[in-house]
Amino acid sequence: MAIHQTEIQETIRMVQMESLDIRTVTMGISLRDCQDSDFEKVKDNVYNKIVDYALNLKPVAEQVEKEYGIPIVNKRISITPIAEILGKATVEQAIELAKVLDKAAEKTGVDFIGGYSALVHKGMTKGDETLLDAIPRALAETKRVCSSVSIGSTRAGINMDAVRKLGHVISETAALTKDENSIGCAKFVAFCNPVEDNPFMAGAFHGSGEGEVVLSVGVSGPGVVLHALKRYPDADLGEVADVIKKTAFKITRAGELLGRVVAERLDVPFGIMDLSLAPTNAMNDSVAEILEEIGLESVGTHGTIAALALMNDAVKKGGAMASSYVGGLSGAFIPVSEDNGMIRGIQDGSLTLDKLEAMTCVCSVGLDMIALSGNATPETLSAIIADEAAIGMINKKTTAVRVIPVIGKAEGEMVEFGGLLGRAPIIGVKPFSSEKMIKRGGRIPAPLQSLIN
Repeated sequence: MAIHQTEIQETIRMVQMESLDIRTVTMGISLRDCQDSDFEKVKDNVYNKIVDYALNLKPVAEQVEKEYGIPIVNKRISITPIAEILGKATVEQAIELAKVLDKAAEKTGVDFIGGYSALVHKGMTKGDETLLDAIPRALAETKRVCSSVSIGSTRAGINMDAVRKLGHVISETAALTKDENSIGCAKFVAFCNPVEDNPFMAGAFHGSGEGEVVLSVGVSGPGVVLHALKRYPDADLGEVADVIKKTAFKITRAGELLGRVVAERLDVPFGIMDLSLAPTNAMNDSVAEILEEIGLESVGTHGTIAALALMNDAVKKGGAMASSYVGGLSGAFIPVSEDNGMIRGIQDGSLTLDKLEAMTCVCSVGLDMIALSGNATPETLSAIIADEAAIGMINKKTTAVRVIPVIGKAEGEMVEFGGLLGRAPIIGVKPFSSEKMIKRGGRIPAPLQSLIN
């Protein structure tokens, strides 16, 4: 991968002035050969394999970070969906395995380990059911373990029995971690059409189509895009798209360079570049502020979806030209608690839960890091998941729900999560019930779009 001198100079400027960082390097590890009839051996196999592969991930990434002068914010691990290796394990054993994962993550020094997961978009095995029952305690009793569940896809439809169950899973997780502002829910995602190579948490897992081990990169850069647009205040929208596209190209090139160096030094294959714009609470590192720079007085007002669609598409086009291995989610994230512009939009009244849901039709993922009033019922949470899954299913795209019903908090209050998770204003939910629909269960059939053969 040849890098020109001018690219190096531009990258230095992006790091020093525009908040460019590599959001994550994530090592994916297959655990399918860790199965055993003796569950104690399963735990040993899982721990040893993760540590053997990932022990040097953090020190190597930190060394590359120093050499190239580009921050690598997170070092993470994704693993085979744990439900696939549980077999006949009990709920207690599944919780024990979560603690083993946490221990392995601590040993390797990574920030998070993702893949305490199940794929149940068409049905549930005994291992899947066990995992779902274990999730609340697993997330409450570990620090680094992240969980996700696939409940729908364009090809399979939506498993409403699983959706109903997840409303209770989220509620129980919130209750078990209420002393920490229900933070356990920040480590859980419900997916429709999940991808197998996503390096971002909390939804990362190492899918069945992946190899033994792989190193993937999630790059960021909202601040870089924002600064680029500020240089063209009078550009028309076609020119705005071109500026974003060219900027995404540069960001992706920098990210892939570092990812390939880290992978080479760890002697593992390079996987994909996820070129999603992922905001932080740092000043001017906001997706919402990009939309406002395009011409919105406040994010959420009329025109927001058009501006977001323009930005998301331009990011994909620029990134796809920069790398032959674009994957993951690749677009724009709109996590409320991690984006100062989104927070202001909610406080100003321009951004609502309904508008956020509408925005997910054209952005990268879905409802992300949204703090809800603590009195949201399990059925309401399930209905929110169902709505978002329907958007993904019909539009043949990944959608997700990561919401946090904060026990003891009401609409309008502010809650602090700390670190990269940031802070968020509490959003209220509708006072009308969806209970009858959710309790019907069954499956929402796959749409006509699934008939593509």
